[in-house]
Amino acid sequence: MTNVLQLNIPPRVRPLNQRLSLLLDSFCNHRRSGDDVFWLKENAEILNILETSRTEAPDNLCEIYGAFYAEIEQRFAFFPQYYRFLLSILLDLEDLGMKGTKGEAMVDWAIKQNLAGGELSDLQRMEARRLMARRGFDPLGDDAGLEHRLRRFIGNSRIFSVPNKKAAYELTHTVFYLSEYGRRDPALDQGACDSLHFAGLMAYLEQNADLLAEICIAMNFAQNEPPKVWTEWLFHEKLSYRLFCGDDVRVQDDYHEFLMCHWYQALSGDAVFDASIPQGRVRFERSATRTAPLREMSEYMLRHTHNRTGNWHKMRGPIENEISREAADVLNTAAQSSDRFEAFFEGFARADHVGAMT
Repeated sequence: MTNVLQLNIPPRVRPLNQRLSLLLDSFCNHRRSGDDVFWLKENAEILNILETSRTEAPDNLCEIYGAFYAEIEQRFAFFPQYYRFLLSILLDLEDLGMKGTKGEAMVDWAIKQNLAGGELSDLQRMEARRLMARRGFDPLGDDAGLEHRLRRFIGNSRIFSVPNKKAAYELTHTVFYLSEYGRRDPALDQGACDSLHFAGLMAYLEQNADLLAEICIAMNFAQNEPPKVWTEWLFHEKLSYRLFCGDDVRVQDDYHEFLMCHWYQALSGDAVFDASIPQGRVRFERSATRTAPLREMSEYMLRHTHNRTGNWHKMRGPIENEISREAADVLNTAAQSSDRFEAFFEGFARADHVGAMT
């Protein structure tokens, strides 16, 4: 009888230059076509991570994005509605080492077309201002109140003590732009710092690694240290992704969460994209199962509309008695992770709303 031994040898991790080359090649040439807006989004995100984390681009960057760079003028002319994506990719490519000076000309063209003037959102206006400032232009020089309005928004911490993912992502991106992605102190007031903590607690209670990573990145840029519980969990989550390769793999996947977790680790001084990156069309899939208490907590609070209070110490026992043990463990870990949890819970309970309504 023959004994067969199976060796579970982890896949070899290539050197950083090769890993980045394979990753960029997958996003640029294999996952989506260049006329897909999601192609623009994905490539803008991966290049932004490399540029803002000061990561040296792979040697073949110009080869990978050469065709895109050569026809950038045609893309701007036909897709002016995507000018922020296009500018982000173009400016990052040049700042990462692509030979050329098209960025300044495209910023000048965007200003002459008044593309920033067509934005309906202050956040999008701020992004346009930040992008064009990289080449010395301000498309919104007459809007002196833009930064003030955004600071007023992120300083209203109560907004972020209730589930609202859209507001939370707008919070993180506001801090990204105010800090110029960590290049300057955004000088956040106490309200904005509380907002980051509240949104972070919400993300942790939902076990949302994508949002929590963005919040920790924003805290990093704001020189506001994230709670250790959050960062340790993100490090664990970073190791939980499986990467599949094949011509037919689906790309409606967890790529963004993968990128955000690795971006935070890169900004923290850890190795960037220290995974085994396959060649070709890659699917990013989260393998870990998460137990999140947020929905159970919300359902409990809704059921007990007239008995709920914003006092965490009074509500802790009743909530724990009605949610699963796994969810209660995550809830208690969240409560211990931040000294702002009691203030967060007061807003989350919305007990004062009931009295005001009745």
